[in-house]
Amino acid sequence: MANPAYVAVDWGTSSFRLWLIGADGSVLAERRSSEGMTTAAKTGFSQILAGHLAAVEAPDDLPVIVCGMAGARQGWVEAGYVDVPASLSSILSGAVSVPGEDRDVRILPGLAQRDAATPDVMRGEETQLLGALGPASRGAQAVCMPGTHSKWVHVEDGRVTGFATFMTGELFDAITKHTILMHAVAGAEDQPADAAAFEAAVAAAFKRPALASNLIFTARSGQLLHGISAAAAQAKLSGILIGLEIAGALQDAGKDTAITLVASGRLQALYEQAFRTLSLSFTAIDADAAVRGGLSAAAQAIWPN
Repeated sequence: MANPAYVAVDWGTSSFRLWLIGADGSVLAERRSSEGMTTAAKTGFSQILAGHLAAVEAPDDLPVIVCGMAGARQGWVEAGYVDVPASLSSILSGAVSVPGEDRDVRILPGLAQRDAATPDVMRGEETQLLGALGPASRGAQAVCMPGTHSKWVHVEDGRVTGFATFMTGELFDAITKHTILMHAVAGAEDQPADAAAFEAAVAAAFKRPALASNLIFTARSGQLLHGISAAAAQAKLSGILIGLEIAGALQDAGKDTAITLVASGRLQALYEQAFRTLSLSFTAIDADAAVRGGLSAAAQAIWPN
């Protein structure tokens, strides 16, 4: 087994992921929990990290590189933002040290887009971006990182030129739980998924995004008038929101822009299905592998030996 070289941590709002990384880059141990920033702000970031480090038997002098919400203003130590446009490599040089720790703990900065018309921020996804593309990527890329708040980042020759956040996951949750459409999807989890309804909805929303609120209501009217199932209504809503997201993200992109999907699990499958429906070519990269790759690049830049 390789000797431990550093610890990598992805600290989100509601989740915590830690990897003990060996000198050869291998994962020697892993920890996951629901002790995200919301929990850590109450119980203590240092205590939570110490507990997980002890569980993987990390040596006392092993450094830790952290990305995500631990660096937010309401997190452990504010790591600030790197303003775009900016090179991916600038993320590596913006790490902030956590004072008062016995070991060297650094937190990576987020990215900020300060344009008054399109203000936006990200924290954590910039590390996935770095791991997915590398600091010296070439050509034009549109990187899709789906989630509660999906991020689409436009990169050209290793330089982030702009990005946009789409509240796709949160809107889906709100619509299916807090609007009249909650009745349309009731019981959907007990029925088989409806791929055809999802694909038709993706195509319709991508083609006519201005009809968004009308398309969303058809999940209800289609059930009342044509008896579509709860699973079809749910698939329709998911497809509409994802189709809208893709339409918005690519409206100003060139035809030859390469799409990189950084995702895993169910979201990866849904977005791959959506891209194929729209005949969009893409490359998929596992989200966990991407964030570890970005943290690894940062660790190597900060502690080269």
